[in-house]
Amino acid sequence: MSTHPTDTTAELPELPHPPTRNTVPEQQGSEQQGPEQGAEQQSAEKKGAEKKGAEKKGGGRDRYFDLLRAIALFRVIFYHLMGWAWLPVVFPSMGVMFALAGNLMARSLARRPALGVVRGRLRRLLPPLWLLGAVGVTGMLVAGWSPDDEGHPGWWWLHLAYWVLPLSDPPYGEGLPGVHGLISDGWAGDLGVPLWYLRAYLWFVLLSPLLLRALRRLPWPTILAPVALSAALEFGALSVPGWRLEAQLSDFGAFGACWLLGMAHQEGVLRRLPRYVVPSLAPAVAGIGLWYALTQDLREGHDLDDMPFAQSLWSFAAVLLLLHISPSWSEWPAPLRRWDRLITLLNSRAVTIYLWHNVCIGVVEALWDRLWGISWLETNATWVLESPWPQLPAIWLLTAACVVCFGWVEDLAARRRPRLWPDGRAAAHRA
Repeated sequence: MSTHPTDTTAELPELPHPPTRNTVPEQQGSEQQGPEQGAEQQSAEKKGAEKKGAEKKGGGRDRYFDLLRAIALFRVIFYHLMGWAWLPVVFPSMGVMFALAGNLMARSLARRPALGVVRGRLRRLLPPLWLLGAVGVTGMLVAGWSPDDEGHPGWWWLHLAYWVLPLSDPPYGEGLPGVHGLISDGWAGDLGVPLWYLRAYLWFVLLSPLLLRALRRLPWPTILAPVALSAALEFGALSVPGWRLEAQLSDFGAFGACWLLGMAHQEGVLRRLPRYVVPSLAPAVAGIGLWYALTQDLREGHDLDDMPFAQSLWSFAAVLLLLHISPSWSEWPAPLRRWDRLITLLNSRAVTIYLWHNVCIGVVEALWDRLWGISWLETNATWVLESPWPQLPAIWLLTAACVVCFGWVEDLAARRRPRLWPDGRAAAHRA
C-alpha cells in the first residue's frame, strides 16, 4: 500500500440505477446473446423486464449501499481531521468503497461490452480530477513549483501527464508556502496526497474485465490472490523495483480482495456459501489482522494505512461481513428516512467531496490559528483553540461551498443536467 497519510474513500460512484439482486453467471450469459433467441430465452427476458419494472416501481437504488458509501465518506473526513488510529478499525472506509465500486463494475460488465464500461468509468472519473488539477497545479506554479523541484526537469514534465490520466500518483509541490492566515504551508500535500485513490481506482477499472473472467472461473483463488500478494510484499517474498510500481502493487494487495468481493457479491458467489460460513470466518480473519496491526505498533500516526497486510485482512473481513448482511433496501427503513437528502447528496457528490475536503481542512485549520490572536479566547477558552471539534462545522460548511462551486462537473461527466445541490429534493417534488 502507498505510504500516503490517508485512508479515504471514497468510492467514485456513478449513481447508477438500483443494483439488481445477485445473478449467477449462467443467467448473465443468456442476457448477452443476440436477437435470435428461442422461446425459453424470450421467457427469461420477459421475467427480467418484469423484475426491472418492479424494481423501478419500488423506488430504486440499493439504499443499503448508499448508506455504506455515505458513512465511509463522513468517516474519511472525520479521520483526516482527528487522526485517530482506531477510526479505520471501526469502519474501514477504503475497503468498503472499493467493494461498492467492484459491485457496480461487475453489474455493468454483465450488461454492456467491456470497452464501453471502462470508457464510461473513465469519463466519470477524469473531469473532476482535471478541474482539481486546473486549480491546484496553477496554484502550485504560482507558489514557485517548477521542473527543478524533482531534480530531473524532463521527468517532471512527463509526470505532469498523471494529472491527465492518473496511471501513477500525480506529482505535487511539497513544502510550498501557503497564504498566511488563510492557507497553511502544507496545502499542496493536502491536495495531492489523496490522489493515490484515483490511481488505484483507475487500475481496478482497467483490470476489471480480466478480474471478472478469473472470478467466474476460479472464484475463491481469485478473491484471495490480492491478500497473498500483500503477504508476499510484507514478508519479503516479493521485491519490486521503483516506488511507483511498489505503491500500485501494495494498494492492489491491500484492497484488491475488497474489489473482488464486491464483484463476487454481484455475481452470486457469496450467496452460494452456507449461511454460517461468513459469520464464522470473518471474525477470525479480522482478529488476525488486528493482532498483526497491534504487533506493528498501531497508534495515532501509524495506523492501518501504514500496514498494508493488516489492512488487507481487516478490510477483507469487514467487507465480507457487510456484504453478507446486505439487506438490499429499495426504500429507507423508517428510522433512516430523515437522512435521505443528506445521504443522497453525499452519494451524488462523493468525488467532489473526496477531492476537496482535505484542502478544506487545511484552510479551516489556518483560519483557526488566527483565533490565537484574540486575547480573551487565549486566556479563557483555550480548549476552543486547541480542540478540533469546533472546526468540524466550519469544515463541512467549506466543503459544501466546494460542492456548489465544483460539483457540477460530476453531472457533466455523467452527461446529466448540472445541478448545484443534488440532494434529491427536486426529484421528490416532480414525483
